[in-house]
Amino acid sequence: MNIQLHLYKKQLKIKSLNCFAEDVIKFFSNNTVLLIALIAAVVSAVLIPPDSHYLSYFDLKTLTCLFCTLAVVMALRNIKFFTFVAEKIVALFGNSRSAILALVYITFIGSMLIANDMALLTFLPLGFMVLKSTGKEKYMAFTFIMQNIAANLGGMLTPFGNPQNLYLYSFFNIPTGKFMAVMIWPFAISVSLITVCCLFIKREKLKILTPEDIKLPVNKTMLYLALFILSIIIVFHYIPYWIGLIIVPAVLLFVDRNALRKVDYPLLLTFTAFFIFAGNMSRLDAVRNIIAPLLEKNTLLYSTLSCQFISNVPSSILLSQFTDNWPALLVGVNIGGTGTLIASLASLITFREYTKNYPDNKKKYLAMFSAFNFGFLALLLLVESFIQ
Repeated sequence: MNIQLHLYKKQLKIKSLNCFAEDVIKFFSNNTVLLIALIAAVVSAVLIPPDSHYLSYFDLKTLTCLFCTLAVVMALRNIKFFTFVAEKIVALFGNSRSAILALVYITFIGSMLIANDMALLTFLPLGFMVLKSTGKEKYMAFTFIMQNIAANLGGMLTPFGNPQNLYLYSFFNIPTGKFMAVMIWPFAISVSLITVCCLFIKREKLKILTPEDIKLPVNKTMLYLALFILSIIIVFHYIPYWIGLIIVPAVLLFVDRNALRKVDYPLLLTFTAFFIFAGNMSRLDAVRNIIAPLLEKNTLLYSTLSCQFISNVPSSILLSQFTDNWPALLVGVNIGGTGTLIASLASLITFREYTKNYPDNKKKYLAMFSAFNFGFLALLLLVESFIQ
């Protein structure tokens, strides 16, 4: 009897271990970029062992803004706010081309005002609702990619549109007029290219397949929008980030705990891992010794290439130590946000949002993402090379 009981317990233990292993495999198969980021962080940590400098890697304001916005957006989803707004957009624009253009332009303008990652967190759910509710999911990957490019390139015009802009604006003490004069041409070209791409979408009539008679709860809607505004105000440094980190979770803990549970924590962990990787890469002497002579040859080209491997914000911080050619560096790290998936960490937000809803379409999405992003990168780099 004791032997049978022992065997039974052993079988249960093996079964539980197998279930745990399956859950881990499933988790990382759904979070491929997180796995890559963790591996990159671990490898870089072998080259640069953890020390006190690691604390300077993390942009706590960015992580806080991401967390707060993710939580508030989830709360707005729970009251069907985006479904409500999506129905209004469909009624206003009427066809697929106009609706997609509107979504992309909203993201473009939003990135100029509230930064690229915040714009994507806000308007990607809206794009999803518009296309899903009208049965036009065939345009989902294209729309997400255009919104992603619009967010990365739309923010280039203003000093606070992208994190790297804010850093370089302060580091080089760039006058606002000169800043915008340098960025106006790549900005104008980007608007034109995005518009041309969207014009290839057919004018198909939009109709809500299963219209809902949605009545938004006034008090909750106002509360969540106030929390969202609070998150945006933090971006502009008017309020310390830690205040948002206290207020948003505290309010949602009482009003909508489900929103806190559904926050995309793997995305936050992905950002954290990439911060470690980029920080360690910038401390490698071999990397630093290669960079200086390359920037002397062509600051625009090599700053753009740097973004493809360590992202545009870390590239800005690293490369600013080796050149005084801020106009070329500024343009390079902005157009360099297109290209690879890690060229701009904002692109990870789009990838996560898409694959969360369509996990079986990762390869198709990445192929389309790469085609458009490298196409934009090549054209912008070519034009800017002539201008400069």
